[in-house]
Amino acid sequence: MTVDDADARSDDAHSDPDTVLVSFGELGTKSREVRGKMTRRLRDNVAALLDDRGVDATVDAEWARIVVHTTAADRAARIAADAMGVVWARPTVPCAATPDAIGETLAVLARDADPVDTYAVRARRAGDADAHAFTSRDIEREGGRAVGAVTDAVVDLDDPDRTYHVEVRGSRAHVAATTYEGPGGLPLGTQSPFVALISGGHDSPVAAYEVMRRGAPVVPVYVDLGIYGGPDHEARAVATVRRLAAYAPNFDCRLRVVPGGELAETLIETVEDTRMLSWRRALLRIAEAVADREDAVGVVTGEALGQKSSQTAANLAATDAAVDLPVHRPLLAWDKPDILDRARTIGTHEDSSIPVGCERLDPPFPETGASQAAVEAAEPDDFLARAAAAVADLHAVDPAVVDAGPP
Repeated sequence: MTVDDADARSDDAHSDPDTVLVSFGELGTKSREVRGKMTRRLRDNVAALLDDRGVDATVDAEWARIVVHTTAADRAARIAADAMGVVWARPTVPCAATPDAIGETLAVLARDADPVDTYAVRARRAGDADAHAFTSRDIEREGGRAVGAVTDAVVDLDDPDRTYHVEVRGSRAHVAATTYEGPGGLPLGTQSPFVALISGGHDSPVAAYEVMRRGAPVVPVYVDLGIYGGPDHEARAVATVRRLAAYAPNFDCRLRVVPGGELAETLIETVEDTRMLSWRRALLRIAEAVADREDAVGVVTGEALGQKSSQTAANLAATDAAVDLPVHRPLLAWDKPDILDRARTIGTHEDSSIPVGCERLDPPFPETGASQAAVEAAEPDDFLARAAAAVADLHAVDPAVVDAGPP
């Protein structure tokens, strides 16, 4: 295609995307029945995200793609890429599945886009390989020529500044100049829920996000330290949960707040070296009691092996013994810089960047290798029972309607 050909045909083609293709990954390996259920769940989650953020769109589920029709395709693609289970989302311009139409659309997209130095065209044909008289390689070659005819950019198949994608499905092709990467994983709501202990620090919201990414909704729980909490302690927890809730507008992400000030005071008055371990045991017992109310199947914490004195392998074993439910630690083998990077990516880093306050519970010489028997012997006899009973005074906070407080 020559430059004159592209200019002559540009009245028929346009560069304003009006469709979004959404790709999912792991769920595509499931059985037909499970795949269908998960695809419908992903469709509903994408639709809920778009509606929550004010984008008018219709969302359809096909066997291999979620398809969004909207007049705000670029914004819709950015939003769809936030949905758990999404691998990528692309604002696309549909056209006829012919080499000429595809080349024309590519040329118009390239001409109207911001200039780049290098580019590549990647094509994929879905369905029957004999349904078209051309191959994916043909589209890449001819499409590359069409882009090159209207720009000064050169082809770079290894590390291009921009990759144009062409997906041919039946009689239609979808042409895109932009791809937004998604989190992968499984659609939220395809697994049973967990209770997530949220402290207001960096680790716990990242851990909650990680299990959400695997399809499990979370019931966020914050234990109020009373006078032993730091500045804006609860407000920071509310703010981080607000960030998490933005990924799940069609799920109940209210923060469950449980009073724990008296429990903290008891520990400070009665327990020395193993104080933080008893506090962790109380948190787990509270989480277990909430899980029983919410039909959750496990507890999620942000603990990482060896990150703190209470998080040695021996100490984790001693704390886990306080509950019967499984305790999941998605960040167990993560380094702190990796946790902080993920916090920045998901938007919780800024809200978590204040002292979390519970350092006031730390004993002068914390135990790093406690046995279960030693921890239990140091605790008041009724301590864990009191922790579970505190859930009776739980109240739920909707993070969407609470001011997070001063930065």
